[in-house]
Amino acid sequence: MQATILLVEDEAEVREMVTRVLAREGFDMLTAADADEGYHRISEQVPDLMLVDWMLPSVSGVEFVRRCRRDELTEDVPVIMLTARAEENDRVHGLESGADDYVTKPFSPRELAARIRAVLRRTSGQDAEGTLTAGPLTLSTVSHRVFVNDEPLEIGPTEFRLLRFLMGHPERVYSRAQLLDHVWSREVFVEERTVDVHILRLRKLLKPHGLDQAVQTVRGVGYRFSLD
Repeated sequence: MQATILLVEDEAEVREMVTRVLAREGFDMLTAADADEGYHRISEQVPDLMLVDWMLPSVSGVEFVRRCRRDELTEDVPVIMLTARAEENDRVHGLESGADDYVTKPFSPRELAARIRAVLRRTSGQDAEGTLTAGPLTLSTVSHRVFVNDEPLEIGPTEFRLLRFLMGHPERVYSRAQLLDHVWSREVFVEERTVDVHILRLRKLLKPHGLDQAVQTVRGVGYRFSLD
């Protein structure tokens, strides 16, 4: 499953160049010319990472990031700031607003792609080979296989995506609506109770290995992945 990147950039030439380069790198791209359009894109599909230009019209990129950090839908979505500002105080200001990294213009497309992959690995808990590990459970995002104590676990595609997301964000509670956004995306109409069905299927697969309790119900809120 390719990562979806939202690029919020008001300069059309930069937007087109970055979109073209990152699409070639295998990312699924969403674009917006300002903060309002960025919010609209997020309402349609929550991205895996956001690239946000500092100097946006109307609402600055820094303020856009701050607002996203206050929204439960996007509070955990990693952000890389794009800016011509290179002073240390500016970098600190951008990072304190909630950004995970900072790329100064002009930048190398290869460097940007590498930074994106590094941030995605860091925030998802993946290692360099795309492997997520929790106790005896190992999930490979490259081969799309799951192992328990090195023994393969037969798992369906939806349960795999669900487990991948939950393992990548351990100890964090997600509502059914948030799981629909991240695992199914808003482009697909699925009722919230469908999440419960796939949670039950996932637990059933993990139960013979004593791991069904790793997918925990938080009453009145949603679900989380935890081995505690």
